[in-house]
Amino acid sequence: MRPLSDIEIQRALGGLTGWARKGDTLTRTFQFATFPGGIDFLRRVAEVAEAQAHHPDVDVRYTKLVFHLSTHDAGGITTKDFALASAVDALYEGITSTT
Repeated sequence: MRPLSDIEIQRALGGLTGWARKGDTLTRTFQFATFPGGIDFLRRVAEVAEAQAHHPDVDVRYTKLVFHLSTHDAGGITTKDFALASAVDALYEGITSTT
Protein backbone atom coordinates (compact mmCIF):
# COMPACT_ATOMS: atom_id res chain seq x y z
CA MET A 1 0.00 0.00 0.00
CA ARG A 2 1.37 3.39 -0.94
CA PRO A 3 1.10 6.63 1.02
CA LEU A 4 -1.42 9.11 -0.33
CA SER A 5 -0.24 12.29 -2.03
CA ASP A 6 -0.70 15.67 -0.35
CA ILE A 7 -3.61 16.45 -2.66
CA GLU A 8 -5.29 13.09 -1.98
CA ILE A 9 -4.95 13.66 1.78
CA GLN A 10 -6.41 17.18 1.58
CA ARG A 11 -9.37 15.95 -0.47
CA ALA A 12 -10.05 13.05 1.90
CA LEU A 13 -9.82 15.33 4.94
CA GLY A 14 -12.68 17.33 3.46
CA GLY A 15 -14.96 14.36 4.16
CA LEU A 16 -14.03 14.13 7.85
CA THR A 17 -14.94 16.36 10.77
CA GLY A 18 -12.34 17.31 13.36
CA TRP A 19 -9.40 15.41 11.85
CA ALA A 20 -6.21 17.21 10.87
CA ARG A 21 -2.95 16.27 9.29
CA LYS A 22 0.17 16.58 11.40
CA GLY A 23 3.15 15.42 9.38
CA ASP A 24 2.62 11.79 8.42
CA THR A 25 -0.38 11.27 10.72
CA LEU A 26 -4.05 12.08 10.97
CA THR A 27 -5.05 13.30 14.41
CA ARG A 28 -8.23 14.10 16.28
CA THR A 29 -9.06 14.78 19.92
CA PHE A 30 -12.23 13.46 21.54
CA GLN A 31 -13.49 14.80 24.88
CA PHE A 32 -15.70 12.83 27.28
CA ALA A 33 -17.63 13.76 30.40
CA THR A 34 -15.97 11.02 32.46
CA PHE A 35 -12.83 8.90 32.41
CA PRO A 36 -14.85 5.64 32.17
CA GLY A 37 -16.77 7.10 29.21
CA GLY A 38 -13.54 7.71 27.33
CA ILE A 39 -12.18 4.28 28.15
CA ASP A 40 -15.42 2.64 26.99
CA PHE A 41 -15.11 4.51 23.68
CA LEU A 42 -11.50 3.36 23.37
CA ARG A 43 -12.60 -0.25 23.96
CA ARG A 44 -15.12 0.07 21.12
CA VAL A 45 -12.50 1.57 18.83
CA ALA A 46 -10.15 -1.30 19.73
CA GLU A 47 -12.70 -3.81 18.43
CA VAL A 48 -13.06 -1.97 15.12
CA ALA A 49 -9.30 -1.49 14.79
CA GLU A 50 -8.70 -5.17 15.43
CA ALA A 51 -11.28 -6.10 12.78
CA GLN A 52 -9.56 -3.77 10.29
CA ALA A 53 -6.08 -4.99 11.35
CA HIS A 54 -5.08 -1.33 11.63
CA HIS A 55 -4.33 0.06 15.07
CA PRO A 56 -4.20 3.71 16.15
CA ASP A 57 -1.78 5.34 18.52
CA VAL A 58 -3.86 6.85 21.33
CA ASP A 59 -2.93 9.26 24.10
CA VAL A 60 -5.26 9.03 27.10
CA ARG A 61 -5.39 12.18 29.23
CA TYR A 62 -8.14 11.70 31.82
CA THR A 63 -11.31 12.60 29.83
CA LYS A 64 -9.49 13.40 26.59
CA LEU A 65 -8.38 10.87 23.96
CA VAL A 66 -6.04 11.94 21.17
CA PHE A 67 -5.93 9.58 18.18
CA HIS A 68 -3.00 9.44 15.77
CA LEU A 69 -3.42 7.41 12.58
CA SER A 70 -0.60 6.49 10.23
CA THR A 71 0.27 3.42 8.21
CA HIS A 72 3.77 2.93 9.54
CA ASP A 73 4.78 0.15 7.16
CA ALA A 74 3.79 2.37 4.20
CA GLY A 75 5.63 5.38 5.61
CA GLY A 76 2.68 7.73 5.79
CA ILE A 77 -1.06 8.25 5.50
CA THR A 78 -2.99 5.72 3.42
CA THR A 79 -6.59 4.83 2.69
CA LYS A 80 -6.45 2.51 5.74
CA ASP A 81 -6.08 5.58 7.97
CA PHE A 82 -9.09 7.29 6.44
CA ALA A 83 -11.17 4.11 6.74
CA LEU A 84 -10.33 3.86 10.44
CA ALA A 85 -10.94 7.58 10.99
CA SER A 86 -14.40 7.23 9.45
CA ALA A 87 -15.15 4.22 11.64
CA VAL A 88 -14.00 6.07 14.77
CA ASP A 89 -16.22 9.01 13.82
CA ALA A 90 -19.21 6.70 13.35
CA LEU A 91 -18.67 5.18 16.79
CA TYR A 92 -18.40 8.64 18.35
CA GLU A 93 -21.55 9.85 16.60
CA GLY A 94 -23.38 6.77 17.84
CA ILE A 95 -22.37 7.55 21.42
CA THR A 96 -23.08 11.28 21.29
CA SER A 97 -26.42 10.89 19.53
CA THR A 98 -27.75 8.75 22.40
CA THR A 99 -26.76 11.16 25.19
